[in-house]
Amino acid sequence: MEKQHTINQSFTVSGKGLHTGLKLTAEFCPAPANFGYKIQRTDIEGHPIIECLAENVVDTQRGTVISNGTDRVSTIEHALSALYALGIDNCLIRVNGPEIPILDGSAAQYVQNIQRVGKQEQEAPREYIKIEEPIEYIDDKTGSHLIIEPCDTLQIKVNVTFDNSIINNQCATMDNISQYPDEIAASRTFVFVRDIENLLQMGLIKGGDLDNAIVIYERQLTQEKMDIITDIMKVPRMDATHLGYIMHRPLVWDNEPARHKLLDIIGDMALCGHPILGSIKALKPGHRVNNQLARMIRAKVK
Repeated sequence: MEKQHTINQSFTVSGKGLHTGLKLTAEFCPAPANFGYKIQRTDIEGHPIIECLAENVVDTQRGTVISNGTDRVSTIEHALSALYALGIDNCLIRVNGPEIPILDGSAAQYVQNIQRVGKQEQEAPREYIKIEEPIEYIDDKTGSHLIIEPCDTLQIKVNVTFDNSIINNQCATMDNISQYPDEIAASRTFVFVRDIENLLQMGLIKGGDLDNAIVIYERQLTQEKMDIITDIMKVPRMDATHLGYIMHRPLVWDNEPARHKLLDIIGDMALCGHPILGSIKALKPGHRVNNQLARMIRAKVK
């Protein structure tokens, strides 16, 4: 019988928060069997702990946010995605602020650290959520369509569609979770230039920059508008007639945005509480619809 695992020893990651811009440190600690994933706010009196479960998600704008009713932690999906994909069942994450650091916008650094410290087998058996019949979520407003069907492993196929010439239709597929470290983990989060100003007005992406996100300029703006946005981003001004990617590092894969959507799905499915055996097909996924599917899966289990 397959056993549960935790990490062999603690490790820490440090960096700024994507949305808060704060300097943050998150410590990943071994945890006992049947503990699951929990996040502890070390900056708050009493060091409250929040359980990483789908029903504890309270916001999904540009990331997944969980709460215990009083305290919140955001941008949890990349860390949970890596833990889940590398077979870590139990882990306590201690963070000194309201957000997990964004690092380079991918899950690569988490994977590297988990591989470095290794994992420890525990006595308790690993319990899977085995999908027995299709579970489907459709959002008529956005066109998002997620379905999970019976399968002996976790498989995911993602299709994303955007109405522009830079990133139009993309697909990413994972047939086996073993592909994750080499083919999924390094895919970075992305944002469209046209959304940056609104997101900042909403109090988000204060820590966003060209080192932790792929910025996509796909719809031409006036030069005046483009100057305002590049000034906000603290990057050199650019010719508003030149569409394309704006970033310090080139794409890892041509379909990197679609691969990152797949990475996010894994992080959001980690909130189901147990590893899943099922095949997910996702058209236009996002944190909100991912969470709806995770809640439906948990409701079926209960």
